[in-house]
Amino acid sequence: MEPLTLDVEAAAEKTPARFDAILQPHTSLEPRGFMLVMALVGVTSFIAGIAFVIAGAWPVFGFFGLDAALVYVAFKMNYRDARRYETVTLTDEELTVRKVDPSGRRRTFRFQPYWLQVDLDDPPGPGSELMLRTHGMALEIGKFLTADEKADFARALRAELRSLRERGPGPA
Repeated sequence: MEPLTLDVEAAAEKTPARFDAILQPHTSLEPRGFMLVMALVGVTSFIAGIAFVIAGAWPVFGFFGLDAALVYVAFKMNYRDARRYETVTLTDEELTVRKVDPSGRRRTFRFQPYWLQVDLDDPPGPGSELMLRTHGMALEIGKFLTADEKADFARALRAELRSLRERGPGPA
């Protein structure tokens, strides 16, 4: 007979979520748009570079190529950064935040929801931090969100936490 094992992750996932959100940064362009922009930048840089070569300023040609390369690198860095995301899941027993960075590394944070505070400047500004605080611990979430998105998220999470505290465990 096999020993009985308890999979905490699987058990937590079977508990119905009262609140479930995925936070992701925005990407600049879809892949097709990226190809079009890079083609436009490349052709424009090449034509402008040829004009400078004809005018006798041949070293400028290299700088146009460097500009195109820098635009390419900036877009690739943006796409890499867009692979990160955060999930926020609230059940009757806990609030779980899972952070996945661009390289795929995952970190999980768990909070007891009855004591959890959601802090955000009022009104939120460009540098405002969306913080989850409890028992002397703090975790910033949604760093890549705009101020309005942070405010909307904080409002929704606060409302669900308030509902949980008022009604107690059970279906919402």
